Amino acid sequence: MDTTSITLNHLFEQLGLDASPTGIEHFITTHNIPNEIPITQASFWNEAQKAFITEALTQDAQWSELVDQLDVLLRQ
Repeated sequence: MDTTSITLNHLFEQLGLDASPTGIEHFITTHNIPNEIPITQASFWNEAQKAFITEALTQDAQWSELVDQLDVLLRQ
């Protein structure tokens, strides 16, 4: 069983995004999701990113908690 702790940086790496602190901050400040739109339907994801996020949420994978955290950050 893998007990490695994953972080928001790891999620950004998985999504193929800049995982540096500055890159994460920039992404969050330049992207937002209206409350009525699920995170999986945000217009700025490519197909691979949408698939990863959907899988993380539907399979309650190790990533689901971080996807939820990102969801909250993108709605502030």
